[in-house]
Parts: sequence; structure tokens; C-alpha cells
Amino acid sequence: MKRLMIALLAASLVGCSEGTQEPAEQSGTREAEPAGAEDAGGQVREAVEAANSDGNQGQAEAPSRYVLSYTMNRIDGTPESLEKYKGKVVLIVNTASKCGLTPQYESLQTLYDAYRDEGLVVLGFPANQFNNQEPGSNEEIEQFCTENYGVSFPMFEKVVVKGEGTCGLYRQLAALSAEPSWNFTKYLVDREGNFVERIDPRTDVADPEVVKKIEALLRG
Repeated sequence: MKRLMIALLAASLVGCSEGTQEPAEQSGTREAEPAGAEDAGGQVREAVEAANSDGNQGQAEAPSRYVLSYTMNRIDGTPESLEKYKGKVVLIVNTASKCGLTPQYESLQTLYDAYRDEGLVVLGFPANQFNNQEPGSNEEIEQFCTENYGVSFPMFEKVVVKGEGTCGLYRQLAALSAEPSWNFTKYLVDREGNFVERIDPRTDVADPEVVKKIEALLRG
């Protein structure tokens, strides 16, 4: 506010000073303003805009890193608040049944079995945004995961994870890092429910570096 008042005072002094400049030529038929008025007025506008701009810098809030504030439907249609998983290390994964990366279901299940008692949970979100590689119904997806990979970690209904109609959870994850680039993009979340890191689709969770990060979060 102090900067704005100083700028306005300086602009008003320009308008009142001797030897005012001639107004710039204007297009159209608008009646010319008194000499110096437009110049002074322009400075006032610039001062206001600059003051407002400076005052607003840094005020735009970054997306919250807390990502468990959503209620999503489990694959059987039952609504479930993701708040349920606060206190656990969470791995959020968009999945597909007809992808070259589909065998990662096995690694995800193995990881879940190994660390679930220490507080890890994997949340699977089937999505059909990548070459239509998840075309089935929720019932078909559940049957496929159970029969082929023995999936027992929580699976949810099909969602939109990129583009038009993206669900709130994935909009927030994209704002915090980047949207999924393919099936089996992973997002790691700490025990407080805060986003930590995005993991590339082709990086298997059996990768020692991934395991090391998860173990560190479980200890933390």
C-alpha cells in the first residue's frame, strides 16, 4: 500500500509540473485530452498495476501435497475415503490389463506382501487412457487381477487419469508432479498423506532404489 501511495503521488506531480508533454497522437475521433493528462494517467495505471503485481507475488497457493482427501469407489462399487490410509506409506498406481507392463501386477503384489505388516499399501486405479489397454468392466478387471496375479491390495473402479474428465486425485497428482505418461505410473505418498515422488511406468517396484525409498518412508 505504501508503494502504491508513493507511485500515485509521483504520477500526480508529473501531471502538475510545468512544461507538460504533448499528448501522443490517437487513432479515431476521440476528443484529445489536456496535455500531460494521458501521460500522468498512464503512470498512475502503471503504478497501480505494478503495486498489485508486487503485492500478489507469491500469494498463488501451490497445490497441497496432501493427497488423501478423496473418496473413491472400490472396484466392487463401495465408496471408501482415502483418509483411511493415512498413517501408511501409500503407492498409487494406474493399472491396465492388456499392457506390456501388466506383469508389474506381480511385483506390486510381492511388494505389498513383503511390507504390508510394516505399513505399506498399494492402491490400484485401472484406467483406459493409453491405447485402450483397460477396456473391460470393473468386474472383469477384478477377476483378471485375482485369477492371474492373485492381487489382494485395494483395487478401485476405473477412473480417468489424464485429459478431459480427469478425477480429482489425479488432477492433484499431476499438479504436484506430472500426469501419468503410461500405464503403471506410480506415485509415492508418505505416512502423513503427502506426495513424495512420481515413479516412471517402466521402473518396476522391485528396483532396489524404489525399495530403498519405500523402506526409508516406512522407517520415518
